[in-house]
Amino acid sequence: MDVLWMIPLLLIPLLMWTSSTFVFYFKKCFYVAWMMCLALVTIPLCILKSGGRDIENMRIIRFMVRHVKYFLGLRFEVSGWEHLQTEGPYVIISNHQSSLDVLGLMEILPDRCTMIAKKELIYAGTVGLICWLGGIVFINRKKTSDAKSVMADAAKTMLDDQIRLWVFPEGTRNQRGDLLPFKKGAFHLAVQAQVPIIPVVFSSYSNFYLRKEKQFNSGTIRLKILPKIETKGMTSDDVASLSDKSFDLMRSAFLSVSDSMTQSNGPLRH
Repeated sequence: MDVLWMIPLLLIPLLMWTSSTFVFYFKKCFYVAWMMCLALVTIPLCILKSGGRDIENMRIIRFMVRHVKYFLGLRFEVSGWEHLQTEGPYVIISNHQSSLDVLGLMEILPDRCTMIAKKELIYAGTVGLICWLGGIVFINRKKTSDAKSVMADAAKTMLDDQIRLWVFPEGTRNQRGDLLPFKKGAFHLAVQAQVPIIPVVFSSYSNFYLRKEKQFNSGTIRLKILPKIETKGMTSDDVASLSDKSFDLMRSAFLSVSDSMTQSNGPLRH
């Protein structure tokens, strides 16, 4: 009987060595399970520190999550740190490729900064609860009127509480090798609050992570923080041009850092 229990333990390293599909699902399952376990541990810490929902809880969450990258064999190279040394509230925008973006986000998340996320996330068990405790702003993407109302409230909160907000303007995950057109919410938010926008670009994950092909290797992600874009004096009439300018800057940076990663490591073989 003892020998039978040993068989799965022996099979796991064998499959990790021989099957890229097994590695993909093993890492994905481990990532989700470990994040839920971390959330379970972090929830009482946040309640003890802040008594409930508070953006200061993001400090604890950031500390608890930063080690996860090592388990997945990931490394981050960050450039442009100086652009985050900006006083007061601002809006961070970044491209969105997968749930792994959370690890890069936590790598550079400034103090008094939280995120805007889809409402469905709040129902994700312990992860949803820890997101709520961290002050994450939830929006209903299916109801434009609700989203606009939440954004208006968020703009007021940014100024009243001097906080920063991280937004994914593509609105959904995208691993197509380019950026999707930006939705306007983040730009309305920045203009309404008259705060700067700081673009952040994640290099393409395609040199180590391919969802459709079920491949998830070790790899390096380059994070490029771009100079801030001022919005003072802008009105709602300027939102479209502001969005277009941000998109062009981020797309150029994305293609540049992604190409350099491919040249350094070569493409992931299918």
